[in-house]
Amino acid sequence: MRIDKFLKVSRILKRRTVASDACSGGKVTVNGRSVKPAYQVKVGDVVTVGFAGGEVSFRVKSLNEKVSAKEAETLYELV
Repeated sequence: MRIDKFLKVSRILKRRTVASDACSGGKVTVNGRSVKPAYQVKVGDVVTVGFAGGEVSFRVKSLNEKVSAKEAETLYELV
């Protein structure tokens, strides 16, 4: 699954365009490397997203394209 879609589906970021812009702007890293929106994220990857107030790091636990808001937290675990 693309990183921009994963960020939207997991509800880390609200919209896919915002996720895509964050990736293009260098605010998203996977395993320590800056990635583009089309990067294919895999289970076990450690993703860091930079916000104005700091950073959020999490490990990808599952890839599922359709989840409810309650199930979105099962896709990742904070590190």
